[in-house]
Amino acid sequence: MKSPNRPLLLIDVDGPLNPYAAPPHRRPQGYETHRMRPTGWEQPWQKPLRVWLNPTHGPALQLLPFELVWCTTWAHEANEWIAPHIGLPSLPVVPWDTTSAPGPRHAQPGGTFWKTRHVIDWAQGRPFAWIDDDFDATDRAYVADHHDGPALLHWVSPRTGLLQPDFDALAAWAAALPSA
Repeated sequence: MKSPNRPLLLIDVDGPLNPYAAPPHRRPQGYETHRMRPTGWEQPWQKPLRVWLNPTHGPALQLLPFELVWCTTWAHEANEWIAPHIGLPSLPVVPWDTTSAPGPRHAQPGGTFWKTRHVIDWAQGRPFAWIDDDFDATDRAYVADHHDGPALLHWVSPRTGLLQPDFDALAAWAAALPSA
């Protein structure tokens, strides 16, 4: 359930939490390797999905002054496959209209990332910060034009995942919000 007193922190998994673009032979420092079989990876002939997760991220995210929400194609499976490995409780999930996801950027409203419209609809004007590796200036402009509250689209490198400067930027943005 959404609490109107805190801004939302919308969390993508692949990129911010799982630095999938790091060199495959060089796991980033602080990360642990997990082999997973979420939906789409359950066939015995498929190799399990390799996911790198940093167990310090969950506690660090919980220290931020946000209501945490999954904003990922992992959807509710993030609560099963990701949250336990990084020390997060079960979180709410931004729901997706799967008929529009994923798709080419140019096929979305205003040339945006496919998640962008869903994020705006779901947030319903509430302040939010969104960490992801797939949006760009087009998405920032679209959110500025279509969202009635403060919003921060914070890009995280899929080669490194969340780093301390990312946590610092999120905390500073939340601290600068006007009090309710």
